Amino acid sequence: MRALFNSRTKQDYLSDALTLLPGWTREGEQIRRILVIDDSQHAALTERVKVVADSLHLRPVISRRADQTQIRVGHDNSPLTEGEVLLAARIEDAYRAVTEG
Repeated sequence: MRALFNSRTKQDYLSDALTLLPGWTREGEQIRRILVIDDSQHAALTERVKVVADSLHLRPVISRRADQTQIRVGHDNSPLTEGEVLLAARIEDAYRAVTEG
């Protein structure tokens, strides 16, 4: 997969990543996902995301309002990276695990 990312422009792989990550939307150089989950699912998701994010040396922004959890990946002032796209995919895996389990 590294060759794919290195041989294509940032815009190409950002667009491809969003196609492969349903529910994620682009906001500038960030991608965002809003999940409707309860408090216990939010806690479980946050723990799983922390483990993955720590291993990738990334810091997504996770916030909670009412019954919604919002996750932002990326930075306003730098292009989305391969690791940030990978983190978003792993967040999707964690979301399925906590909502289907």
